[in-house]
Order: sequence, then C-alpha cells, then structure tokens
Amino acid sequence: MKTIVWLEEVGKEDVGEVGGKGANLGELVKAGVQVPPAFIVTAHAYRRFLEEGGVLPVLKDLLSSLDVNDLEGLQRISARIREVIRSAPMPQDVAEEILEAYRRLGGGLVAVRSSATVEDLAEASFAGQQSTFLNVEGEEQVVRAVQDCWASLFEDRALFYRAQKGFDHLQVAIAVPVQKMIQSRRSGVMFTIEPVTGEANQIVIEAVYGLGEAIVSGAVTPDSYIVEKATLIILQRQVARQEKRLVFDPTALDYHHRNRWEEVPPEEQDRQKLSDEEIRLLASMGRAIEEYYGVPQDIEWAEEGGQFYIVQSRPVTVTVATAVAEVAEEAPVLMEGSPGSPGVAAGVVKVALEAAEAIAKVKEGDVLVTTMTAPDWVPAMKRAVAIITERGGRTCHAAIVSRELGIPLVMGVDGATTRLRDGQLVTVDGISGRIYEGRAERRLQWWAQEQERRMRAARLKTRTKLYVNLADPQLAEVVARRNVDGVGLLRAEFIIAEHIGVHPRLCIDEGREEWFIEKLADGLRQFARAFYPRPVVYRTTDFKTNEYRNLKGGDRYEPHEENPMIGYRGASRYLREPQVLALELEAVKRVRAEYNNLWLMIPFVRTPEELAGVKALLEKAGLRRSHDFKLWMMAEVPANVIILDSFLDVGIDGISIGSNDLTQLVLGVDRDSALLAAEFDERNLAVMEALRILVQGALRRGVTVSICGQAPSDFPELTRKLVEWGITSISVNPDVIDQTRELIAQVERELASIPVR
Repeated sequence: MKTIVWLEEVGKEDVGEVGGKGANLGELVKAGVQVPPAFIVTAHAYRRFLEEGGVLPVLKDLLSSLDVNDLEGLQRISARIREVIRSAPMPQDVAEEILEAYRRLGGGLVAVRSSATVEDLAEASFAGQQSTFLNVEGEEQVVRAVQDCWASLFEDRALFYRAQKGFDHLQVAIAVPVQKMIQSRRSGVMFTIEPVTGEANQIVIEAVYGLGEAIVSGAVTPDSYIVEKATLIILQRQVARQEKRLVFDPTALDYHHRNRWEEVPPEEQDRQKLSDEEIRLLASMGRAIEEYYGVPQDIEWAEEGGQFYIVQSRPVTVTVATAVAEVAEEAPVLMEGSPGSPGVAAGVVKVALEAAEAIAKVKEGDVLVTTMTAPDWVPAMKRAVAIITERGGRTCHAAIVSRELGIPLVMGVDGATTRLRDGQLVTVDGISGRIYEGRAERRLQWWAQEQERRMRAARLKTRTKLYVNLADPQLAEVVARRNVDGVGLLRAEFIIAEHIGVHPRLCIDEGREEWFIEKLADGLRQFARAFYPRPVVYRTTDFKTNEYRNLKGGDRYEPHEENPMIGYRGASRYLREPQVLALELEAVKRVRAEYNNLWLMIPFVRTPEELAGVKALLEKAGLRRSHDFKLWMMAEVPANVIILDSFLDVGIDGISIGSNDLTQLVLGVDRDSALLAAEFDERNLAVMEALRILVQGALRRGVTVSICGQAPSDFPELTRKLVEWGITSISVNPDVIDQTRELIAQVERELASIPVR
C-alpha cells in the first residue's frame, strides 16, 4: 500500500484509499480536464498513523461513550480526539514521503484538502464536514496541515453527520490531496442540472471575485447564470453586487490565517463577473464532465491568468423536479429572496447568528433565520421546518444541506435577521423565494398536493416501460430503488476506464485476461444484482480511439484519427479484434450464470453484414438469443434508418435509438462542438422523421424499440411524440425519472381517450 499517489494514478475505483475528493480529481485528469497538479496522502498513511502512533485505542475508548445528541458531550469528546491526533507523532517515513512529494510538486503555495472515504457520494454530500487549508507554504506547515486534516475527521459536526447517516466512525478513513494553489481572480461553482427546479436541460453557473471559499461558505452572494445545456444559449444573467473578496494574505505566518478580505475596486463591484463567452466555455466544460460521468455534476472551478481550472466535481446529491405553479395567495408577502431548496412550510421564526445559539433555540417545526449556515449548524437545521438566510447561492452550505434534508430554503433575503422576530409565524416558499406573513394556506395546500402527486408518480405503472441510463456502479443500489423498469443503457466505458484503467490488448499481451474479465464482471454484477429481475441492457464497449488511448498502454495500440467519432469503433472494431470482444463476452457469461437479467446491445453497427458477424461471435461464445437473453442493436447510424429491415432480418430482439450519434450524423454536426451547439437539436424535423421511421418500422416487425440518448431527458415534447408513436420503452437519466413517468402516463391516458376510427 502506498503512502503517496499522484492524481494521474487514481480513479473512481480508488475511493477506499484516496477518498471521494481524491478519486474525483483523478477522474477529471483521466477525462482530460484542466486540473491543478496534486499528490494525495493516502488513507493507508492515516491508518498507519492511528496504529503506530498509539491513537487507535484512545479513539475507541472515547467513541464508546459518544452520544451525538448530547451537544456538550459531543463537543468535549470531539475536542479531546482532535487534540490526541494533533499531538501524536507522525511516522517518520510518512513525513519524509510527504516532503519529497511536496518538493516534486515544486513547493510554494498549496491547498491541503480533506478527502474522506465516504464523502462526495451520490447519496450524501458530507458538505464541509472536514477541513481544507488554503495557501499552505513550507515543508513544516504542509506536514502539519496534513495532520490537521486527519484531526478534522473528528470535528463535532462530522461526528454528528456520520452518526445520522449510519457510518461507523472508525471504518471511515481520510486521505489528503495536496494541490498546487490557484490564486483565483474569479471562482465559483457549476451545477449541470438546475438544483432547485430539477430542470435537466439547464446548467447553473455561479461566480465571485477572489477565492472560492467565499461562495461555498455563503459569505457573499454570487452572480448567477443559467445556460441551456443542449444549445449553450444563456437564458438568464443575475449580477450581484460584490463589495469584498477573499484573497491570499502574504504577510500572515500561519496557514490558518493566510486568507483575508479586501475591498473590490468600486468600478468592478456591479460588473458581471464572467463574459458571455466565458459563461458558454464553462458550460461546455460542465456538459462534457457530466457526459463523462453519466450523472449530473456539482463542479467547483477557478480562474487564474485567463485559464479556467476545475478543482472538484462530484455527483449532485439531491435533485428535485418541481412544478412551479403560480397559485393565487391571499397572505401578504413580507420579504423575497432567491429559491434555494424547494418546498413550502409554515412555522415560528427563530433568529440565530451563531451555531450554538441556533442549536439551543430551534425546536422541531421552527423556521431558522440567520445570515448563513455552516456545517456545525446541521443539528439545528435538521429540526427546522424551513430556513431563511441573508446570503448565499445555489451551492452554498445552506442550499446543499437543505436540499439533502428536503426542507424549503429562501436565500439572499436582505435584513431577514433584523426584520423578522422570534415567535413570528411565517410561511417559507422555497420555490418562488417568497416569505409570507402567517400561514399562506393556498401555497401550503398546493405543496401538499404536489407532494401527493410525487408519491403517485413513484407508484405509477405505464404501458411504455421506463428504463434508466447508468454507468457508475456506485449508483446501482440507489437508483434501483426508484420506480424504473430496468436499465436501458449500461455504458461499458465507465467501468473499463475507472475500475480497470488498462487497455484490454495490453492485458492480453501480458497474460492478464482473467484479471480484466473479473474486474469487468464485478462491475456488471453490481448492476445485475441491484436491478434483478428487471433487465439490464449492457452496451458493449464503444470507446473511440482517442478515448482508448487514455487507458494504460493505449498509446501502443491505438491509431491517431482525424475524426474518431466516425472512425474505428463499435461493431467494425469487434470484427477486427475478436479477442478483445471475447473478454467482454466472458464477463457477461459469468454474471449471467448468477443473474440472467443481463442482456447485450451492440453499438455503432454500420452494415447488416457487421451485425451478422458480431452475432456469430456471440453465438460462438455461447451467448444465443433465448427467452431470458435478448440481443439489441443501437440504432444511431443513418444506414440503420434507411435499410432498417435488412438489419432486422439478421435476427435481433430489439433496437435502441442513440439520439446523440443519430442527430450528429443526420445533421452533420459534431456533437462536441461549442460553435455548432445551437444547430445540434434532436427536435430538428429530419431527426424527428428518422426517429419515427425507426419506431414504427421496428413495431411493424414485432421488434422491441427503445431510446437511450440524451434527448428524452432534455425534451419532454420529444418524449411525448415517441409515446404517441408507440415506442416500447424510454431510457432516461436518473434525475428525470419521476417526471418522465408522469409524462408517459399522461400521454397514454390522452391516447386512450381518443376514439378509434
């Protein structure tokens, strides 16, 4: 086990050693994203420190009497544990390796960041639970900052949060990324889904002057820009006045005090932080990162010297699709702010300016009113029925935690802590951003009906099956609990890139076929087991040559192509490299021996002859179509539309429309081009006609027809047409499951009411 690893050496499969933040940073490097260089002090080093420094027995003893609901006792035990960790000796060789890595990084200013092995998960954010130290400089301070990060794993807020989430404190370890410091002229965050309304086709960017800690902490209200994901058209610009910014203080001697506030020059205070061109550039980066991960992302970015860096990306922990309805309300509006977390709730105001005050004052059902929350406010937030803050943006601590807790939040309410008083009854509308006097009965009734509607959506059954697109095994168990009929697209690329990371031909040449097969089978097994007996349609590898080159050894086997998107990929590749396909097929067979709900789908099939050749390879491997093994073909090449019957004559059970590639090839538009983003639109008449031909042509032949591209997730009107045409199933991203099910049910009801002529 290593003490030090570098970002380019790690990926999603290494969460246990480098933590959620470290693993995600490694992923970004693999994806070709501009990330500041960093090394990571692994969880192995932390565990050695606990054992060799004599810390572990003390921790066990102190934690044995911990009651996280006893605030005074929690704070006392937390302080004692952190004191023990900070004062214990670090193993000498661990300290020396940290110093060697720091020198190799080039020394100078670095950010020392905590990366716990259970943070940045899809189902829990653990927002701000451990410490990060910016502008750390010098060998002695870097080593000390690493030990301070280890100690922060036992902050009282972290102990409380883990207990609430059911995590064993001693099973959770911590790694520490040490990253070259970016002195941000501007910084911010980006959601690749609108986090309040759940709108999947919108990217939200927030920007401030100075270091990003100002926006995450909610200390300043950021600019907010909303961009249409499909076209990169800027839909909304909301410019916030910024009078102060957080910057590096070179005169401070200790990293605990090396950031200071300074005044923003008066001529810049009301200026838009990012140009429109920069907004679109960031949005295109966010869109590419989401496509790489396969799920909506919460991204942190920074700009220095005109260069934009991505310093973190994690799954969006909570998205809530909210029908924004204007319901006439008789209750008077007291104040207005920005929506932070959806919902409508009434309660008695409790104003608090400090965490301890909030924890003491806020009772079940109260409305917490404050300037801004921080991680140590969580116990009070959990008791509140709603929250009002004077500052903050969509990605501040209050917003992230409120959405995770499922309680309404209104942010940026100027003067809330002075204009609202303890004991005052108010209604907080986290959808409109309004604060009503007393009980806003009509809004409360509407929200209750909306909640009931969501519960019905979770129970709805439809004739048209609703599948989900997935790639990351970590999401399998979580999404399998949703109201979906199976997985319509399981992407192979994520498992291979992130859990294997080695070019399959290198494995063959080195005699490591068995290792590759077992690693792939392990990833597939997680999906098949989670969704059993619902079908899981696995799309065999569709790497392009430039993507294959990113794998270890890839540069030895992959040619350079001018346009890999229409190059050596899909079925034609399988026929030229059957030994590589054989590895995948063996993994599929092993999983199917346990779970027979795993099916196969062949991507990018240019000719019927290619399909017949691949089908022969499958049968040779022992994978023949049967009542419990279905073979599908991706329909994403115009040839699939023009001579559909010839492909169906080969003998397959279904087709699944890949709207991304089909749109690209029908319109002749590079789907990755920001310049042509407006022209890339699945609703184009030519693309819609291709979709109609595929759906109706497959149904005429009695073959299952599905769609698994991005379009149904982004465009409800397109989904409506597919249902009208009679499509068998629709596969969407996890964030739009419920509203898509509702839309399908609505269209089916409308079709059933139309008299047959």
